[in-house]
Amino acid sequence: MNQYPLWKNILIFSIVCLCTFYALPNLFGEDPAVQISPAYARDITLTKEVQDKAEATLKEANLPFIRADLSPKELLFRFVDTDTQLKAYSLLKEALPEYVVAQNLASATPAWLTYMGAQPMYLGLDLRGGVHFLMQVDMETAIRQDEERYIDEFRTLFRTEKLHYKGINRLAEGNGGVEVSFSDSESRSKARRLLEKQYGPITFIMTELNKVDEYSLRLAFSEQALIDKKKGAVEQNITTLNNRINELGVAEPVIQQQGADRIVVQLPGVQDTARAKEILGATATLEFRLVEGEYPEWIEAERNGKIPVNARLYHRRDGSPVLLKRSVIVTGDQINDAAATIDQRNSQPVATVALDSKGAKRMDDTTKANVGKPMAVVFIEYKVETKKGPDGKDVTTRDKKEEVINVATIQERFSSRFQISGLTSNEATNLALLLRAGALKAPMEIVEERTIGPSLGQENISKGLYSSVFALVVVAIFMWLRYSTFGLVANFALFMNIVVLSSLLSMLQATLTLPGIAGIVLTLGMAVDANVLIFERMREELNNGNSPQASIFAGYDKAFMTILDSNITTLLAGIMLFGFGSGPVRGFAITLSLGIITSMFTAIWVSRAVINHFYGGRKLEKLPVGLG
Repeated sequence: MNQYPLWKNILIFSIVCLCTFYALPNLFGEDPAVQISPAYARDITLTKEVQDKAEATLKEANLPFIRADLSPKELLFRFVDTDTQLKAYSLLKEALPEYVVAQNLASATPAWLTYMGAQPMYLGLDLRGGVHFLMQVDMETAIRQDEERYIDEFRTLFRTEKLHYKGINRLAEGNGGVEVSFSDSESRSKARRLLEKQYGPITFIMTELNKVDEYSLRLAFSEQALIDKKKGAVEQNITTLNNRINELGVAEPVIQQQGADRIVVQLPGVQDTARAKEILGATATLEFRLVEGEYPEWIEAERNGKIPVNARLYHRRDGSPVLLKRSVIVTGDQINDAAATIDQRNSQPVATVALDSKGAKRMDDTTKANVGKPMAVVFIEYKVETKKGPDGKDVTTRDKKEEVINVATIQERFSSRFQISGLTSNEATNLALLLRAGALKAPMEIVEERTIGPSLGQENISKGLYSSVFALVVVAIFMWLRYSTFGLVANFALFMNIVVLSSLLSMLQATLTLPGIAGIVLTLGMAVDANVLIFERMREELNNGNSPQASIFAGYDKAFMTILDSNITTLLAGIMLFGFGSGPVRGFAITLSLGIITSMFTAIWVSRAVINHFYGGRKLEKLPVGLG
């Protein structure tokens, strides 16, 4: 009656052992560390000489470290405590100014566990420490960029339809917009019909203006179009930030919208705000433009400042000038993929770029009409830098750097895939990385930043751990006093519930936060609730005159539906919290929901397997289930 078949015992035992194994990495914690890496976009590798110099600096200051891990792109020093880490960080930053020196937390999980795929659960910003940014999206710039893009599209449309116009300009005053001027009203009317057919009244509000010998058509975004474009700018920036941070290896970032035009970014484990700003602010994209004129004209234009109306003056990496046409062929937002490879013909690093259908058509049309002419690749990089102002306060500036990285003659017609040469290996890798991540739709300004140090995170962990242990001890004592030996079985099941829950959080790589710890503590009380129902049912059966074996069977069998109903209702509440909540609320919902599932397994199947093993096959006079 109270014996599991062999296969079920083996299954339960295997699940418990597997979960114990995957929960082990959480016992080892993390080491305070200092990470040394090459400066952004510099073709530098870390060598043994760099490690020797760093070690000599630490030894001279009498700062011991656990060990140093060296790779071509990273040198990591592990320390015993955060005080040593902070001192080492200051010294190494001064000793190695040409490198990026950042504080970090390195996993202390043994290599054999990592090799088997066992990883500790991620800790949130409040437990691990890290940086928090609130970023404001520059909506005016986003709208201005859209207006400039539409100007290029209007030119292409009018050229295709052979419609003559006098000029297209973006309006800087008022609410902005675009104004197209014509020589006669008939051309204006035709242009209006074309634009209404192409874009519809939902996108633009069109107004006709009559001037002396000029007929103008003014286009301004409709209210709905402005709402959609601002919403799209925030969504694209969030997607880009997600891609950027994932490409650069920051684990479990939190990136979410706050309000209409703000984005919250949390980077757990990143303790160096300068490095974090570099990750967020270094935004690169490309523009492909045809070359205007020849070298003597470029030199003359730079010397006298007289630049043709249809051209812009750029500079190459060596500082030499080059004139490029104002019309952009393809921009970075039309790039689908990018990868750093080696050109098989000359063994030089190149970045291979793949365009979307719209960009491929533009490139195909341009290269078809301009075979034998030069085309340039413009690399545009945005960086956010924070420096101390004259008054001692932080001043955030956004720097835009434009340089021509490649000028090549179009040898043949091409469209969707091509290569960019003239790069070092590291530059090709960085360029491909940033292009894959995409370009920000609009610039962003950091309006709030907070750094949570590892010491505060450790304090939160300690408080959460103490509360969990205290709750576990109190519940365990109550169950033992109330239910005797069976209470100890419930305590074992409760302990296994924590192990199984920890392993699930680790395998799912879920992020544990302070609210998540609160969910675990709540789970402890809910987990023993199932055993309380089972044991109380056993007592009722014994009081009704049933045998001990029949009481065990009835206790588990008749209490099951009650336990299932109560847990399902709580699980539904957890799912609702996860679906409609955000941030800390979702962290609480994850641990609560997983805890409900694991408590069902341990409180019913694990505890019954233990009771069946010790009491199921015996003739019993009474059950050690406490006093009735």
